Amino acid sequence: MDSILTELQTLNIGKVKENEPLAHHTTIKIGGPADLFIEPSSVGNLKKVMDVIEKHRLNWRAIGRGSNLLVSDKGIAGAIIKLGSGLDHLEVNDTEITVGGGHSLVSLSTLISKKGLSGLEFASGIPGSVGGAVYMNAGAHGSDISKILTRAHILFEDGSLEWLSNEDMEFSYRTSVLQKKRPGIVVEAVFKLALGDRGAIVSQMQKNKDYRKETQPWNFPCAGSIFRNPLPNYAGKLIEITGLKGFSIGGAKISEMHGNFIVNAGNATAGDVLALIEHVKDTIYSLYEIKMETEVEIIGRK
Repeated sequence: MDSILTELQTLNIGKVKENEPLAHHTTIKIGGPADLFIEPSSVGNLKKVMDVIEKHRLNWRAIGRGSNLLVSDKGIAGAIIKLGSGLDHLEVNDTEITVGGGHSLVSLSTLISKKGLSGLEFASGIPGSVGGAVYMNAGAHGSDISKILTRAHILFEDGSLEWLSNEDMEFSYRTSVLQKKRPGIVVEAVFKLALGDRGAIVSQMQKNKDYRKETQPWNFPCAGSIFRNPLPNYAGKLIEITGLKGFSIGGAKISEMHGNFIVNAGNATAGDVLALIEHVKDTIYSLYEIKMETEVEIIGRK
């Protein structure tokens, strides 16, 4: 790994670290070290990174702001590529915007609302990156990324870049083609929005933010929603009526505000969170014969 580290540093492609703790890069503040941690400073440098990864046949994974992610205590073998400040560009062309995968989704929705563009109100409280949001078809308040995305620029494992249409992305509930079928990195996305009343847009966004503050934990590190909703049921409601709110294992606790959130209440490990997830699954299945599936992505060494 030392030779690959040296090769990447010689290319001057941005930040490159060895054995970087991913607890520093996830919203739940949990995660062991990545063999290599890379934060490219541009799209061109991201492509150089992928060329090195392909050359050495390294396992890799891209992350944004680390929400919706649980990393193993043992860390990750291979490379973690973080889309950050070098990939957060934004261009506005009438009602169409092109935005880098590393741009904050909350920040984007705020900037766009001030321009009187509607369509991103649902994203005002989602603490992730644009790339991550497209990757998992993030959504809230009755809308999601699939409703506004026209195309996405994807960098694939072999180093090729390709624009995928909305249809190509094969969006469904919290999933896209990028998760398993065609693994890749969202370099940038193009969204089609609509002209609207600026005051009404800002007001709706504030309502969405207030709703999240009132109903979801914000004073503890967490990864976002843990379980998919087993429709027509809702994960949070099932957990609440089962009496599991506040239940804890180690430093991980089911939020007392919302049953579908597990918070890091103090020095929690990934093992604590995983044990709590299994406890919820077992309890709900034993009572209602409903199989709970995780929405949070669980990655890393086992």
